[in-house]
Amino acid sequence: MKLSDFFMENKKAALAFSGGVDSAYLLYAAKEAGADVRAYYVKSQFQPQFELEDARRLAGQLAADLRILEADVLVAGEVAANPPDRCYHCKRILFETIAGAAGEDGYEMLLDGTNASDEEGERPGMRALRELSVRSPLRECGLTKARIRDLSREAGLFTWNKPAYACLATRIPAGEPITEKKLAATEAAENYLFSLGFRDFRVRLFGEAARLQLPAAQMEKALEKREEVVRELKRYYQAVLLDLEARG
Repeated sequence: MKLSDFFMENKKAALAFSGGVDSAYLLYAAKEAGADVRAYYVKSQFQPQFELEDARRLAGQLAADLRILEADVLVAGEVAANPPDRCYHCKRILFETIAGAAGEDGYEMLLDGTNASDEEGERPGMRALRELSVRSPLRECGLTKARIRDLSREAGLFTWNKPAYACLATRIPAGEPITEKKLAATEAAENYLFSLGFRDFRVRLFGEAARLQLPAAQMEKALEKREEVVRELKRYYQAVLLDLEARG
């Protein structure tokens, strides 16, 4: 099935919109097909500010209808405690928030940007999508991440080469409670590294230290800027570590 065929059959839906590569292209395809698809972005403690800015920018580029919602995910003990299935509980909150708002707006079908490269297995987040009957058109149409990037570039979407970005909660080891202070430290540290030109990296919490995971090609730059990076990140962490196992 082609995406155009999907939207011919499903002309009205709400889209869980993150401002990332996949949901951006899905929103574009829906607009191209003439479907009535409204985008919903949920701002929680787990999303950095730049994701909201990207979502607004992309929606503006496409002249798409974007509704911004808010959810306090840490109010749920099963999220704040950070168990191995935290993502399941968080996804439930986010998608139930969208479903409630979409229902008020007259949208019954809920879509997300899961693609054909995403392994389903027993991933907690996928379980939440199944339980809430969320449709994933990119996956249903067999579109892989690489293909979506190519199509996004052809469509002129600025998101085509945007690095994959997991939520801030993934920087905190499973089993360690999540707090707004830890999330704020992560966002500030990563924003600083972004400002220096680093890309596709992670700043993970390791005890009281920041563990920097960088692509191999950026290791030398990190060492060149070692003093300023350490000075800035020690505003939030007791120590700064460089993980020599480079990100793939």
